[in-house]
Amino acid sequence: MISIRIQQLTKRFGTVTALQNLDLTIQPGELFFLLGPSGCGKTTLLRSLAGFYIPDGGNIFFGDEDVTKLEPHRRNTGMMFQSYALWPHMTVAENVAFGLEERKVPKDETKRRVAEALESVRMAPYAERRPNQLSGGQQQRVALARALVIRPRCLLLDEPLSNLDAKLRLEMRMEIRRVCKEFKLTTVYVTHDQKEALSISDRMAILDRGSILQVGSPRDVYRRPTCRTVADFIGETDFIAGTVVSASVQAVVVETEIGRFDGVLGNPAVVPVPGAKVTVSVRPECWVLSHDAPPRNAVKGRIGEAIYLGELAQYELVAGSQKLKILELNPRFLERANRGEVYASVAPEDVVVLVE
Repeated sequence: MISIRIQQLTKRFGTVTALQNLDLTIQPGELFFLLGPSGCGKTTLLRSLAGFYIPDGGNIFFGDEDVTKLEPHRRNTGMMFQSYALWPHMTVAENVAFGLEERKVPKDETKRRVAEALESVRMAPYAERRPNQLSGGQQQRVALARALVIRPRCLLLDEPLSNLDAKLRLEMRMEIRRVCKEFKLTTVYVTHDQKEALSISDRMAILDRGSILQVGSPRDVYRRPTCRTVADFIGETDFIAGTVVSASVQAVVVETEIGRFDGVLGNPAVVPVPGAKVTVSVRPECWVLSHDAPPRNAVKGRIGEAIYLGELAQYELVAGSQKLKILELNPRFLERANRGEVYASVAPEDVVVLVE
C-alpha cells in the first residue's frame, strides 16, 4: 500500500486552467472518490496521476517517490477506463495477460497470475470466452482483473460503472470495494454518481472549476457541506435565505422569512457576524410533519403536492414564497396531509448554515 500526495498541482490546456494549485493526500489502502460536475477537473486529475498528462506546476508523490514527470508505464498503476477497452480478438485470459506479457513476465508466472486475477473477480469459468460473448458486467470484471494482474501500486478508475444498467451498478459497487480492500489497494475513483460515492468510498473530494471545495467521509460531506455548491451537488436540499441573529463555533441562530432556525455551521472555521446574510440548508428527509406547532425550528404552511412512492412519500410544503421539498420514510402523514395548515420541524443538528 502507498499514499498519494498531490502538492500545488496545476494543469492548463491553452487558456483553460483545468486544475488550480490542488493539495490532496490519499492514505494507503484508501478507496478515495473524486466527484464534481462535468468539466470540474476530476478526470484531468486522474489522468495526471496515471502519467497521461504532465502538470504545468506542482508535484505528485507515490509514497516518497516523486512521479510527477515519470512515464505512465513506469508508475505501475492499474487503470480502468469507462469503455473497458478489451481487445475483441483475444480471449478473456489473453486480455488479462496482456499487461504481463508487455512486462516480459515468464509464461508460467503469467498463467498463474492470470488465473488468480480471474478467480478474484469470479471470472475463472469464462477464461476462454471472447469479450463479445460476455455481458456488460462480466466485461467490467475482466477489465478489473486486467488492472489487478500487474499488481499495481495504486488503482485508478474512470467512471467504470457508467455503461452498466442500474441493477448491475449496484452489484458491482460492492464488488469493486471488496476487491480493492482484499488486495489492499490505494484506489482513486472518478464518478459523477453521488450514490456510488456515498455507498462505498472511504473519503471523497468535491471539485469545482479545478479546485477542491471539500474533502471528507461520505457522512461528513453529506451532513456537513461547507458551501452551497457542495450541498447542492451531493443529494437534495432545501435552501432558505436568512440573516444571522447570533453565531459561535458551536451554534448559530438565523432569521428567515419563514421562521427562526437554530442550527450549526457547515464550516466552523468561518463564523459569521450578526446581520450577515447566509443560506440555511436542510435535507428533505430531515423535516418532520405534524399538525401541532413544535417549540422551535418550525415552519407553518400547507401541502401543495403529495406523492406516494411506496417506501416513502414526497411532499411540497408551501410557506410564504418558499416551497420546501419534504421526504417521509415509511409514510404515515399522507392521509392527513391536506387537512389545513401543517408544520414542518427540523432538529438543530440538521440545520446547516452556509456562509458564502
